[in-house]
Amino acid sequence: MDTLTEIASAVWQLPFPVGHVYVVALPDDGYAVVDTGIPGSAPAILDALARLGGRPDQLRQIVLTHSHIDHMGSAADLVAATGARVLAGAPDVPYIRGTAPEPAAALTAAEQTLHDGIMANFATAEVPPLRHVEVDVALQEGDTLDDWPEPVRVLHVPGHTPGGIALHLPESRLLFPGDIIGTGPGGTHVVLGPFNVDRETAIASFRRLAALDDVDTVCVSHGDPIRGGARAVLAAATPEKDWR
Repeated sequence: MDTLTEIASAVWQLPFPVGHVYVVALPDDGYAVVDTGIPGSAPAILDALARLGGRPDQLRQIVLTHSHIDHMGSAADLVAATGARVLAGAPDVPYIRGTAPEPAAALTAAEQTLHDGIMANFATAEVPPLRHVEVDVALQEGDTLDDWPEPVRVLHVPGHTPGGIALHLPESRLLFPGDIIGTGPGGTHVVLGPFNVDRETAIASFRRLAALDDVDTVCVSHGDPIRGGARAVLAAATPEKDWR
C-alpha cells in the first residue's frame, strides 16, 4: 500500500517512484487531484481516495500541471472511472488531447543520462502506453480555482513545457510548482526541474515562484515536499547551475 501523507489541511501526497500525486479535499465533499502519475497509476490513486473515505464519483477535478507522461499519464483512466473534469494550462492542451506533437526537451548531457535511465526503467516496468484525454478547462495566467477550500491562483510558468502551470494557495501559504522546482531528500536541496523545452524560460519561471511572498510549503512532483521555510530554501537555490 502506498503511503498517503497529509501535507496540509485537506492536502495529501501520494508518492510514486516518478511523479507524485496530490489529493485535495473540496468543500462539496468531493476531491481534486493534482497530476496523475505515469500510465497505470489510476488504481493506486483510487485506492488512496478510498482510504480518505471517498468514492470514485467524488473525484471532481484532475488538475494537470503540464503535459508530460508522468503527470497526465493516468488522467484518461481516472476520467473513465470517475467522470472528473480535466483542467490544464491552455498552451499544453493540444499535447494532452493528442492533437499536436509535444515539443522535445533540450537536454544537457546530465539530463540525457537521467532521461535514458528513466526510459529504461519504464521499459523494464512495462508501463502501459499513454492515452490522451480531453481537457475540459483551459487555464490561463490569473485564473482562480474558486471551488477549492480557499481561492487558488493559477500561475503560467512556461519553460518546462509551453503551458506549465503552478497553483498558489496564499491563505495556506502552499504552492504546487509542477516540474519547475524539484528537491532532494527532506526537501532541503532545491533544483530546477530537468527536461525543459526552454531552459532560460524555465529558470525565469523558477525565479518567479521563488519570489512569491506567501509560500511556506512546496508540493513538488519529484523529491520531498518543502515543509516550512520555503522562501529561504528557494532563495538559496542556483537553478542556473543545475544539470550542467
